[in-house]
Order: sequence, then C-alpha cells, then structure tokens
Amino acid sequence: MEIEKKYLTTKIPFDINKFSKTEIEQCYISTDPVIRIRKSDENYFLTFKGTGEISREEFETKITENQYKNLLKKSETKIISKTRYFIPIENGLTAETDIYYGELKGLITTEVEFKTQADCDLFVAPYWFGKDISSDNRYKNSSLSRFGLPE
Repeated sequence: MEIEKKYLTTKIPFDINKFSKTEIEQCYISTDPVIRIRKSDENYFLTFKGTGEISREEFETKITENQYKNLLKKSETKIISKTRYFIPIENGLTAETDIYYGELKGLITTEVEFKTQADCDLFVAPYWFGKDISSDNRYKNSSLSRFGLPE
C-alpha cells in the first residue's frame, strides 16, 4: 500500500544539490488501470497502481533495460523527465522533490510517503513544500504525461 502526500513547490529555500538524487524518465503503458514503466538512473521498473488519491495499492517489479525499451514502444503517453532529490525531514521521513524538465519544465513537486494513514493524517508539511495537491488529479504523473501542465 502506498500512502503519500504531494505538494506543488514553488521555491526551494536551500541548496538542493547537497542531497542525493536520481534521474528519472517514465511513461505509461496504460492510465486505466495505471501501468507505468520507469528508468531511474540505470535501474528499470514496471509498476501497477490501484485507484485512490492519498492511499492506493502499488506493485513494483524490476525489469531489464531490454524489457523497458520494448515496453516503451507500447506507451500511450509522453515520457516525463525529472530529477528527484531525497531530502531528510523530521520523524525519519524523506521528502522527494521532483524538478521536471522537457515539456514540464518549471514544475516542482514534493512528495512524502508514510507507513500508516495515521502518520499521514498527523503530518504537518514544512512551509517550503507549498500547496497540498494530493487530491488534485491534474498533478498525478499519469495525467501530466497525457495532458501536460495544468492551466
């Protein structure tokens, strides 16, 4: 089960380059049901996601580079490219800040994943996270890859 909140970040008040990062490209074989393929640095994944906004089922498995390239041919969406930074925050949590480029250049989002729904409900986001967009489906990556930046 994936339990996460997502925020629209407009400004990062520190040097984000001090933190570890990964380069990601991803697209969707299907958006209903959600089936995603992702390249994260030199690792490749196939992910199935259930329905829901903050809490939903997720199953992810590693695939080979060749499998990834074959699945790319079946994509029904554009490729999303982004750099993901891993920023430690309070209570042992990690903020994953994504800086998008390509057609989504200028978009920055920050996500936090929780172990339990109770942890999620009690979470108070740092001011720099920005607006909570967890329930705004326009900012789901599957939607961004189909429709681009929301108006």
